[in-house]
Amino acid sequence: MRIKEISLRQDPDLRKELALLARGCDFVLPSRFKKRLKAFQQVQVWRQLPLPFSIPPPPQETLPPSLSQNIPTFYFPRGCPKEKVNIDAVIAKIERTFSEFPNERATLEDMGKVAKACECPLYWKGPLFYCAGGERTGYVSVHKFVAMWRKILQTCYDDAAKFVHLLMNPGCNYLVQEDFIPFLQDVVNSHPGLSFLKEASEFHSRYITTVIQRIFYTVNRSWSGKITCNELRKSNFLQNVALLEEEADINQLTEYFSYEHFYVIYCKFWELDTDHDLYIDRKDLARHNDHAISNRMIERIFSGAVTRGRKAQKDGKISYADFVWFLISEEDKKTPTSIEYWFRCMDLDGDGALSMYELEYFYEEQCQKLDNMAIEPLPFEDCLCQMLDLVKPQYEGKITLHDLKRCKLTNVFFDTFFNIEKYLDHEQKDQFSMLRDGEGESQEVSDWEKYAAEEYDILVAEEAASDQWNDG
Repeated sequence: MRIKEISLRQDPDLRKELALLARGCDFVLPSRFKKRLKAFQQVQVWRQLPLPFSIPPPPQETLPPSLSQNIPTFYFPRGCPKEKVNIDAVIAKIERTFSEFPNERATLEDMGKVAKACECPLYWKGPLFYCAGGERTGYVSVHKFVAMWRKILQTCYDDAAKFVHLLMNPGCNYLVQEDFIPFLQDVVNSHPGLSFLKEASEFHSRYITTVIQRIFYTVNRSWSGKITCNELRKSNFLQNVALLEEEADINQLTEYFSYEHFYVIYCKFWELDTDHDLYIDRKDLARHNDHAISNRMIERIFSGAVTRGRKAQKDGKISYADFVWFLISEEDKKTPTSIEYWFRCMDLDGDGALSMYELEYFYEEQCQKLDNMAIEPLPFEDCLCQMLDLVKPQYEGKITLHDLKRCKLTNVFFDTFFNIEKYLDHEQKDQFSMLRDGEGESQEVSDWEKYAAEEYDILVAEEAASDQWNDG
């Protein structure tokens, strides 16, 4: 077997003999060197042979399990599963409740007891009834209801997921506006605070439309027109649904269900909708609050920046549903949705930031209105300095949505550029009082609730005076 020369050279006892051989000397190695060379050859051969099977391989280090095996599940789109839910006990309770009804069939009037057996708020009774197919037959059998509710308990693990499943269309995992109509119609029909509406059925759809728009205004933070489980979970809507059972006065539930708030919104719209077709055009909306909103802002509202419904936009009109969003945003410019509403209107190029050009574009009309009122307007440069000091934008030369959401006085900012009446009101107040009002984030009554309460009192007083005039 051939031996690498470099390996032989490493043996110090053979160096001299190898050097002689390299010079061409006819030299025979002594026996002691032959033995050493033979031993050296055997070592080299042994290193090139595979290890015998009798020799165990060196121990390998055991690798730790992959990190993905140690990370617990953290995403639960249908709620976090609860370990101690006894589904059979819940089903047994439901079956006992159904045994009280004739032929073990529950009508919509009976569903209050069934909702309690399901450990749900009372006004889930409508969704429970309709999801089990009660709308087609007028009743729900115990077997069909148990099969439906067992499936929900096995796949939905919190109230938000259950509520979405009850209202949604098959194959969907979200709620659209039409999904709320049966639920809200049942509230109108059965809540004691709305009993006076039973004889005024023409107002049912108006009230339901208003509540639906307020739900999406507050809950649908993505502006997608689709309420997901996550959005519902982050909102306080289901807590308000539970309060329907405890609060007999519907007007105390001011965030969604207040009839007084609906009355104010609808009356304001009725004043503008001269032909009463439930649509208004630019001229109609311009008359709101004695032409306080600038024409350039009205154009932006009708541009589709904040409205849906292609038919209405094509005809140059907005619907009553769109007006609900407008009025709430106009009267309370401090909520996240209202800030997004007006930001979308002012962001002319849709780049996600308000440039100085866009601010100047809206401020020009304000200056024209002030000139017509014989009031000297503040130069735009000075106004801009005030607004930048007010908002304190993160980046120079532009104002982002994040900047406005951090600002405590977004109402002052927006009114400066498109509401002349409120702009003048702010100018008459001192800066410290505005800051004090803006920092009162923990206030129990919002700007919208203040406005709705004041306007409702005015409307009631006007109606009472009109009745006295007619009687006299």
